[in-house]
Amino acid sequence: MQIQVEFLDNLRLQAQFDDFTVITDQPIRYKGDGSAPSPFDYFLASSALCAAYFVRVYCLARNIPTDNIRLAQNNIVDPENRYQQIFKIQVELPEDISEKDRQGILRSIERCTVKKVVQAGPEFQIEVVESLADDAQALLINSLDQGTATYIEGKDAPVEASIARMTQILADLGMKIEVASWRNLVPHVWSLHLRDADSPMCFTNGKGATKESALCSALGEFIERLSCNFFYNDQFFGEQIGDSEFVHYPNERWFLPGPDDQLPEGLLDAATLAFYNPEGELRASHLYDTNSGRPDRGICALPFTRHSDQQTVYFPSNLLENLYLSNGMSAGNTLAEAQVQCLSEIFERAVKKHIIEEELVLPEVPAAYLAQYPHLVEGIQALEAQGYPIYVKDASLGGQFPVACVAMMNPKTGGVFTSFGAHPRFSIALERSLTELLQGRSFEGVNDFPLPTFNSMAVQEPNNFVEHFIDSSGVVSWRFFSSQADYEFSPWDFSGTTEEEAAQLFDLLQEQGYEAYISVHQDLGLPTCRILVPGFSEIYPVEDLIWDNTNKALAFRADILNLHQLNDEQLQALLDRLEESQLDEYMDIITLIGIEFDDPTPWGQLNVLELKLLIHLALGQHEEALERVEQFLQYNTNTHERGLFYQAVSAVLNITLDEELEVDHFSESLTRLYGVERAEAALGSVAGQVRFYGLTPTNLQLTGLDRHQRLLTSYQKLHRARARFAAQQGEAS
Repeated sequence: MQIQVEFLDNLRLQAQFDDFTVITDQPIRYKGDGSAPSPFDYFLASSALCAAYFVRVYCLARNIPTDNIRLAQNNIVDPENRYQQIFKIQVELPEDISEKDRQGILRSIERCTVKKVVQAGPEFQIEVVESLADDAQALLINSLDQGTATYIEGKDAPVEASIARMTQILADLGMKIEVASWRNLVPHVWSLHLRDADSPMCFTNGKGATKESALCSALGEFIERLSCNFFYNDQFFGEQIGDSEFVHYPNERWFLPGPDDQLPEGLLDAATLAFYNPEGELRASHLYDTNSGRPDRGICALPFTRHSDQQTVYFPSNLLENLYLSNGMSAGNTLAEAQVQCLSEIFERAVKKHIIEEELVLPEVPAAYLAQYPHLVEGIQALEAQGYPIYVKDASLGGQFPVACVAMMNPKTGGVFTSFGAHPRFSIALERSLTELLQGRSFEGVNDFPLPTFNSMAVQEPNNFVEHFIDSSGVVSWRFFSSQADYEFSPWDFSGTTEEEAAQLFDLLQEQGYEAYISVHQDLGLPTCRILVPGFSEIYPVEDLIWDNTNKALAFRADILNLHQLNDEQLQALLDRLEESQLDEYMDIITLIGIEFDDPTPWGQLNVLELKLLIHLALGQHEEALERVEQFLQYNTNTHERGLFYQAVSAVLNITLDEELEVDHFSESLTRLYGVERAEAALGSVAGQVRFYGLTPTNLQLTGLDRHQRLLTSYQKLHRARARFAAQQGEAS
C-alpha cells in the first residue's frame, strides 16, 4: 500500500492512502499541539484494533454477541531498552461463552495481521528518488530470481521473463503497481490482489499454483484490462478526453445517426445487426458511449476482425461495455497464447451458465484419474482436512468442451460454491478451477457462500449468472449435487502448441454455429486481444441495450454534477426526468452517472431515492419530502450519521406539516437530541435555507472529486501511450 505524507502546520502530518486521510500530531511536551494522536500511538492502536477485528469475525461467524466482550492492550516497556516492548492483549469474556469458543477467540487473536508482521520483523528500505510520481517501479516479489527460467504449462515464455516484461510495461506507463495482499491457504493454491497505488480502483486478482505464477496472472490481467479499457468501463472520461481526437483508441470511428434516430450505415454487419436488434427497437441514441459524454459526435465504434473471412466490422463501444464486461479479453506472451486464454474463458462462462441454468448434474472425476496431478490432489486434501467437502467434476458435457469444475461445501453455514476453469489441457483447467475457488478468500470468507436451492427460478434468474461471473457467488441448484450424473466422465484433451490450441478452440466455436470477432492490441508492448462471440459470450442480456443501458448517465450527469447551480425550474425538470425514467430508487449515483465519488462521503453513498428527497426539500415540497424520508429511514443503508440527519428532517417535516405545531417550539429539543450542527441542518433544509446538505458542490470539471480525478489520471497515462504508439506507427508506414 502506498501512503503519501504531507507536512502540515507545526508538527502535524497528513497521511493519505486509498480513500482515507489520517492526521497525526505530537504532544505539547514534544513541541506539538496535541491535536491528534502521534504516529506511534496509531501504531499501538493498530494491533489492538486488528486483534479486535479477528475476535469480531470469529463471533459473527458463530452468532456470538460481542456486546459484553471487552478487549484491551497494554504495552510494557523494557527500562533498559525502550524499543524492546511487550504488547499485552487482554480479552474479557462473558461467563456463558463455552470453553471451545474461549479457545477459538484466543486463537483468532493470534491471527492478527499486525502482530504477525511485527513478529516476523519487517525490513525497511530507505532511499532518495528524484520524483515520487516518476518512481513507478514497485517491489512485487523480493525473492524473484531473474537468472532462472521457469516454464509453466500452456505459456510461451518463462514466468520470470513474463513478470519482468510486464512490470517494465507498467513502469513505462508511469503506473506504480503494488501487491496489496497475498493468500496461500492450502498447498499449491496462491492468489494476490494487485493494484495501481495512485488509483486503487484499478486492480486485478491473480491466481496460480505458485506465487510467481499468481503474480504473472495478476500482471497479465492488469495489462489486459488496461488494453481493453475495462478499468474505465462506464466511467466519465472528462471533458478534455471527450474533446480529444480519439476517446478510446486511435483507430476508432464515429458514426452519425441516420434520420429519425436510425442506426447508421457501416455499423456492425448483417448477422450482428439481426442479433442485437431482433425486434427493430434499437436506436442510434441507445449506442452513444457513456465515457465521452459527447452524443453530438455520434456513435463511437471500434474495429474487430471477423474470424471467418478477416473482414473488419465496427462495434459500438457502448455495446461492449453494456453486454460483455471482461469476458473474452486476455494478454499473453504471444497472440496465440492470448487467444487461447480468451476463448477458454468464453467457453468456461458459457458452459457454466448452461450447467447452472439447466440444473445439470456433472460426473465426478475418478480418484485414479486425479492421481496424475499430485499437486492438485494435495491442495484438495488440505481443504478437506479443514472440514470442507470437495467435489471435482468433469464439466466437458461428455467431452465436448475443455471445462472442469471444483465444488466446495461449508458445513458450518450450509453454503456451497462452484468454481469452473477452462483450457485445452485438463490439468490447467482443473488447476484454474481450484485456484479460482480460493482467489482472494480467507477461510472466514467462505462463510459467505450462498445456500443451494430447489427454486429453479432463482437459479435461472439472469442476475444470478452475473453474480456467478463477477465472483462465483451466485446460487446453485441442489440438483447439482445429485449422484445421478447427466453425463459420463469423459477424459478429454484438446492440447497442442498454443497455435494449435487456438485453432482448435476457434473450430469448436464454428462447430457450435458461432462467429468470433477479434480485436488485437499491441500498443502497450504485450499482445492483447478481445474476442466477442455474439449469442455465446454475453454476460448481460441483449435487451439491456434498450431497457438498462449505461448511457442513461447522459440524461442526468451534467445536472447532478451541477446540482448546486440549478435553479428551481431546472431542479423540477431533473426531478421529473428521474421520475419518468423509472430508475431503481436504490441505484447509487456512482453507478447512474459513472463518477467515482469519494467513499464514504454523502456523495459516495447517495442513491436515486435520496437525491429525489433532497430535491423535494430544496423545492419546498414538504409532503413529498416526508414520504421519501420515511422510505429512506425504513430501508436506510447509508451511514449512521446520515440516518440521524434524516431522523431530524423527519421530525421537522412532521412539525411543519402539522397546523397545530410551531417549529420554533421544538428547536431546543431538536438541538439537544440531534446536536447543534445536525439540528440546524435539518431545520435549514426544511426551511429552504440549506440545500443539498452534505453534498459538496462540484461540476462537470469534477472539482473536488479526488477519487475520480485519480482514475482519470490513470486513463490519461494510457491515452498518451496510445497516441505515441499511433504516431510511431504512422511514421513507420
